[in-house]
Amino acid sequence: MTTTPSGGPPFYDVVTTQRACRTFLPDPIPDDVIERILTAATHAPSAENSQPWRFVVVRDEAKRQAIADLATKVWTGGARQHSAPKLAENILHDVDQSMTGGAMAAAPVIVIVCGDPANTFPSAMESSIWPCVQNLLLAAGAEGLGASLTTMATLIPDKLRALLELPDDITPYAAVPLGRPARALGRPRRRPLTEVVHHDQWDHGDKSP
Repeated sequence: MTTTPSGGPPFYDVVTTQRACRTFLPDPIPDDVIERILTAATHAPSAENSQPWRFVVVRDEAKRQAIADLATKVWTGGARQHSAPKLAENILHDVDQSMTGGAMAAAPVIVIVCGDPANTFPSAMESSIWPCVQNLLLAAGAEGLGASLTTMATLIPDKLRALLELPDDITPYAAVPLGRPARALGRPRRRPLTEVVHHDQWDHGDKSP
């Protein structure tokens, strides 16, 4: 069994505290920690066990800055305007800091999660990639690291592909910054189960007059 050196926190503690981290300390992340995190990512389910995920672990400062610059271009080029009405003020501020304030580039590692179509079919790619990314995020939390799922840079795939010298058939899906959180994150707020769970059939509520 692969565990963190301390044995790691209980599973439900990891799941219920996982949330986006967008500000990071510059502390380097040891290779063995990255290896454990990516091992956990590769244990996600995938269509027909195709395991189409591929990872580029970016530590180089110039490349991290270039990835962040691509994300900034998308954010300031329309994504912010689109998202602002839907985001709470504190979240919008955090994303702004990440996209335009240098916070994303400050993460000591950015993992680019890619898809290789060689052994799967197009309609199954994303249903394989996203469980992998979720495992990656949870494993980062178990290691005491902050992480966030970002896709801004991947919305300019040709430029990201050129930056990382990805083959033409390899598609980047997510850019996940990793690092020690610069501040305490607290627990995420979630809707209660009473608002999201239905039993046996969809509950339309009391329609009586």
